[in-house]
Amino acid sequence: MEILAVLTRISDALERLSPPPPALPDLSLADAFVWEHATTLRPVARTATVALADLLAIDLQKRVLYENTRQFARGFSANNALLWGARGMGKSSIVKAVHRAINEETPGALKLIELHREDLKTLGVLLSLLRETSVRCLIFCDDLSFETQDADYKALKSVLDGGIEGRPANVLFYATSNRRHLMPREMIENEQQRGVSPGEAVEEKVSLSDRFGLWLGFHNCDQAQYLNMVENYAAARDLRIDSATLKSQAIAWAATRGSRSGRVAFQFIEDASGKISSH
Repeated sequence: MEILAVLTRISDALERLSPPPPALPDLSLADAFVWEHATTLRPVARTATVALADLLAIDLQKRVLYENTRQFARGFSANNALLWGARGMGKSSIVKAVHRAINEETPGALKLIELHREDLKTLGVLLSLLRETSVRCLIFCDDLSFETQDADYKALKSVLDGGIEGRPANVLFYATSNRRHLMPREMIENEQQRGVSPGEAVEEKVSLSDRFGLWLGFHNCDQAQYLNMVENYAAARDLRIDSATLKSQAIAWAATRGSRSGRVAFQFIEDASGKISSH
């Protein structure tokens, strides 16, 4: 009996030391949340986003992602999406812009939850939490990729397939990556050169991206598209600068960056706007 009493006291002490299970907050507090420390959904008062119409040179991607997301927000099934490709071409911006457009059409229809790459291993905890609500939630992981010896991709594969419980019907997962298969090419090639069945090892790794039902590729823009982006941003800010000067400066700016993209266009306008305002 004394041993039983001691064990009971130890068990009670361990329960007091263990952190309480995460609780689902009031999702009506905001349209966007950040998943923090595997325990908290922190409301975001204002999401950093742009209007969907202001994202240029990606019309097909906008249409496909918007239709998939609106379908989900209206209560129907939809696909998890992987947005991959060139840097600075609007992969993360389009997710936030689509979320904004959906909620402008139907206020409160969709909650956006940002999941940081380092918290990916706790995605299962977050999904268990979201099972408690019928609110439609879009989980977004930006700049997702995996390196050698990184085993988190196995957990993600299981979560995307839903495991034995299945993915909650009220949850969708979107991710962006510069890599189509979420892993560096040398990591895949190394697998092909070792092991008894190298093909199986490669298949295990590249099959992660197959868990996403929707793939959207983003590619570098040409100079005409880049200048169109610059002019669009300049018009939105009502910059007092003639078109020829704007274009020549924008081309010079892109040359210093060694690339043309929506991000480079925005950064150029940030610089030009600051210089004009300071004079």
